[in-house]
Amino acid sequence: MSKRKHKAPVSRRIKVNEAYMKEHLGIGVSFDLGFRKLTLLKKDVYIYYLTGLTETPIIVELLEQLVRINDDERQSQKLDDIIQNRLVHQQVNAVDTMDEAVDQLLSGLIVVFIDGFTKGYVIDVRSYPGRTPEEPDTERVIRGSRDGYTENVVINTALTRRRIRDERLRNEMLKVGERSKTDVCVAYLQDVADKGLIDLVKSKINEIEIDGISMAEKSLEEFIVKRGIIPYPMVRFTERPDVAATHLLEGHVVILVDTSPSAIIVPATFFHHMQHAEEFHQSPVIGTVIRWLRFCAVLMSIFLLPLWLLFVMDPTLLPKALSFIGPNEEGNIPISIQIIMGMAGIEFLRMAAIHTPTPLSTAMGLIAAVLIGQIAIDVGMFSPEVILYVSLSAIGGYVTPSYELSVANKLANVFLVIVTALFGLKGFLIGVLVYTLWLVRLSALNTPYLWPFIPFNFKAMMQIIIRVPVPFSNKRPSIVHPENNYRQPVK
Repeated sequence: MSKRKHKAPVSRRIKVNEAYMKEHLGIGVSFDLGFRKLTLLKKDVYIYYLTGLTETPIIVELLEQLVRINDDERQSQKLDDIIQNRLVHQQVNAVDTMDEAVDQLLSGLIVVFIDGFTKGYVIDVRSYPGRTPEEPDTERVIRGSRDGYTENVVINTALTRRRIRDERLRNEMLKVGERSKTDVCVAYLQDVADKGLIDLVKSKINEIEIDGISMAEKSLEEFIVKRGIIPYPMVRFTERPDVAATHLLEGHVVILVDTSPSAIIVPATFFHHMQHAEEFHQSPVIGTVIRWLRFCAVLMSIFLLPLWLLFVMDPTLLPKALSFIGPNEEGNIPISIQIIMGMAGIEFLRMAAIHTPTPLSTAMGLIAAVLIGQIAIDVGMFSPEVILYVSLSAIGGYVTPSYELSVANKLANVFLVIVTALFGLKGFLIGVLVYTLWLVRLSALNTPYLWPFIPFNFKAMMQIIIRVPVPFSNKRPSIVHPENNYRQPVK
């Protein structure tokens, strides 16, 4: 974030401070900027606050405490100390510069200036508007907690702190955006997370120069990883505090952005996006089966359509036992074009469902599936097999725990379908090879994207393939380079 060239100090003359606040904040112009002038022991005291981020009873209580000074005190020379003692709130800090006072005021704090004194007081009584914690729609579980992050960064840190009551948990608050001044919290376990990783994340956040990050965590993520045209997610997003707490215990760094219910987890690999909280709320055997089924679904979402297209183009590659999978009716349009049109149609339906009111979305899905799909088959636009395999591929995408990963996999699917349609078997093999090598070369925050598969780590790979019981998960993942490698005492 860019810094102001000159920081004006709090003036001893309160009229100078008043002029500064009018010039920089528009006091008297912006209706949501509150201002009260009091005279205490024959000295002027100015109080500034944001009406939308502070509650009226708290402001009234503060004014009552200050007005009583005229009845109870006589020594105006000690007015500074008297007022400080009357600010009966849990967080009261002194500020020496007007820039800091303005920043704190815009964050929802109350600012108090006293005539004749060269510092002001800020009282943290902010109350951000927002909803109560509720289960995230995209990360639902059958067993497990039903609370989720909200748009309030203070509530989000409390939800994490509730799960990790460790004095070494650190929540460092930074600000991003010259105009938005968005609060960004960097959370980590001091004796677990790699110091180099912590410093790297904080330095990247401090280097951000922009007027504001209105899109919150997504804008911040693009500054941190700078992935350019790479569609695959380089960080993991989650709205579940239990997932964030689990990664903190492993040695990851979690970034919370005010106004966003999504936490950013760094570093993250391909397999971090394949994990889901449901696996850890079931028995290890059931969790392992769920994980295997999920792996199969994700592979199906990437490779099923190009592989089936390859068999359609060259039926000699199919064994006789699988000859039934070919299209019995090819339709009037080439199969490859049918597949791409089917994939585009699924995306149209997904986007329409997002923008359709909930009571109507179910009816819209029935109309699309029954009427449009069946009529398209009857008129010869699609063959029934195309509808089947496109649907199976789409289901595999929806099974993917990470929405960002599922979208990236769809693009990979389209790429493989196109090269297979153009070049047949050679195109399919070369496409798969290029896709795999491209994933191997990806890295985010100095972390190989396909770890622990490439570079191969047997113990870590077993943790990916099998949902290991918690009592046997004694070591933290080596990819985060934890300061403390053992999660439990070695026996």
